[in-house]
Amino acid sequence: MPKIKKTIYALVTLVGTIVGVGFFALPYIASKVGIWTMLGYFLVLTPLVIIIHHFFGEVALRTKDFLRLPSFAEIYLGRWGRRVALASSVFGLIGVSLAYIIIGGQFLSNLLIPVFGGSPLLYALVYFVFGAIMIFGGIGAISKIEFLDMVLFTIILIVLYFGAFHLMKNTNMLLGSGGARDLFLPYGAILFSLWGATLIPETEEMLREEKGSLKKIVSSSIIISAVFYLLFIVAVVFISGAHTSREAIVGLKEFLGNGVITLLLIFGLVVTFTSFVAMGLTLKKVFWYDLKIGENLSWAIACFVPFFLFLLGLQDFIKVIGLVGSVGLGIEGILIILMYRKLVETKNKNREESGRLVFLIYPLIAVLLLGVVYEIIYFIR
Repeated sequence: MPKIKKTIYALVTLVGTIVGVGFFALPYIASKVGIWTMLGYFLVLTPLVIIIHHFFGEVALRTKDFLRLPSFAEIYLGRWGRRVALASSVFGLIGVSLAYIIIGGQFLSNLLIPVFGGSPLLYALVYFVFGAIMIFGGIGAISKIEFLDMVLFTIILIVLYFGAFHLMKNTNMLLGSGGARDLFLPYGAILFSLWGATLIPETEEMLREEKGSLKKIVSSSIIISAVFYLLFIVAVVFISGAHTSREAIVGLKEFLGNGVITLLLIFGLVVTFTSFVAMGLTLKKVFWYDLKIGENLSWAIACFVPFFLFLLGLQDFIKVIGLVGSVGLGIEGILIILMYRKLVETKNKNREESGRLVFLIYPLIAVLLLGVVYEIIYFIR
């Protein structure tokens, strides 16, 4: 594969992985805290995420190939690191799968209830059953779904900007409609939406002899994803304003009409369903390969635990995204920082560089820890 083609493929794959279900959560949050506050969060969190991803990229580059986060954590932090990495991975994947069931069920119910009747719970069950069947079958093509999702997200943006540009009048939403209690709301959701660390080792392997471009690809992918999100936030919030719905699309109905909304719901349904299957397959493999649980039982746990949580009442899409981002990815980020510190200490043995690193890593760890603590308190309340 030519150099430029290989680089573009790695870039598109990483962007397609980063841009996910957070796409649908951010406009509602922006309607609460305001566009300026969201922009401020992006300006702070985007560099933070890039730094942590660069740390993990350096770990991946300077360690043997074909390893993933738990194995890296075991090499640099010992068995406890592997256990924490596995626990955070399982927590995060279950949370993401739950988020897809919530949002996918909403898209499906909004599409089909006007035609066939029924309840949102029924369509969430239908969505889950079809996804569980595909996860059981282990559909191989799902591994390439990142590109399809990115194409669909691009189409959604084009439809909104070219089909509804004249409707973007709600500039009062620059300040938002919520109160002081909502000011922390963007943190976990944006962290979740920009995170793509799990794919960095695979991206490094894709590049082969071009591994020197890994950091540029990581930075570019996160920045491109942030721009995607901001364009979508502005489009949705400036059209629907205070009527912005929790999944972004349904609230546009009275402004864009049934035809456009049906198209957007179909796109949203395809994106969430394929990603739900991809997450389910990944979670199944964690139980199967890493925890040595039988294949069928791994499938059952991967599929039914998120759905059981849904039935228990964990159906607040925004809260789930925030919890996964702040807690699951916060812990993952702390592990990556600690691994990078160990790498610098063992392979460089440069006291001056290690000293400079202290002034960077401890503030990062403090931010992530505060996010974990606050989100747990916020979720419980």
